[in-house]
Amino acid sequence: MALGPAAAPGLALASMAFVQVGAAVSQGLFARIGPAGTAWLRLSWAAVVLLAIARPSLRGRTRGDLGAALALGVASAGLTLCFFEAIARIPLGIATTIEFLGPLGVALAGSRRVRDVVWVVLAGAGIALLTEGAGAALDPVGVLYAAVAACCWAAYILLTQRVGRAFPGLGGLAVSLTVAAVVAAPAGLAQAAGALDPGVVAAGAGLALLLPVIPYALELAALRTLSTRVFGVLMSLEPAIGVAVGLVLLGQALGAAQVAAVGLVVLASAGATLADRGS
Repeated sequence: MALGPAAAPGLALASMAFVQVGAAVSQGLFARIGPAGTAWLRLSWAAVVLLAIARPSLRGRTRGDLGAALALGVASAGLTLCFFEAIARIPLGIATTIEFLGPLGVALAGSRRVRDVVWVVLAGAGIALLTEGAGAALDPVGVLYAAVAACCWAAYILLTQRVGRAFPGLGGLAVSLTVAAVVAAPAGLAQAAGALDPGVVAAGAGLALLLPVIPYALELAALRTLSTRVFGVLMSLEPAIGVAVGLVLLGQALGAAQVAAVGLVVLASAGATLADRGS
């Protein structure tokens, strides 16, 4: 059944909302099993669900294919662990905005066009304003975790393209998430040891549906209708959605300077996407 012209953008926005809501509600487990324990539990359940759905086969895969899936799993583990450690220390909207420098960097990497300097300057100004506007209240360790998450997200984007070509359907994602759960296990179990009661384990299953199972399904449905150009521009709204979710669900209100900073990063991302697709 074909999606209507308004339905596909709605699914893309819903996907981002699920990602941010999933991150927000995950913080309810931080006090019980820590950010790393929560990240590991979510990755483990996501791997179980996708392995059951995709039933991937490793037969016939080259060493390069398997190496890419392994690297994607490491990047996924780093992204999830660092982002959860970041939002345990700094507001969700700020962490998402810093993390979003990863995909923005991928969009601008290797460009030699003078006009792209505008997007770099806008993004840089946004981050400078974001950290300066927060003052001493912004935990530098949280900022560092968010920056590492940005690097992991950049690697995730590049590796996903490689793995997506090598594995059919959801097979590559299932394999990489299994690797991610294994990589995250030492840090996760160190924080969660002794607190994995049935209620916590069940909560982890729900978090896995919020992120990544449902968002990924929504993105696939949206991309059947949307061009990658339009989808990329819509994805640029994710920092703003993070701010809204942080305010509504966590009571994390940002100052005017910080909101303006998020707006600069969103504008830089949308501009870079439009310029890249239009060249």
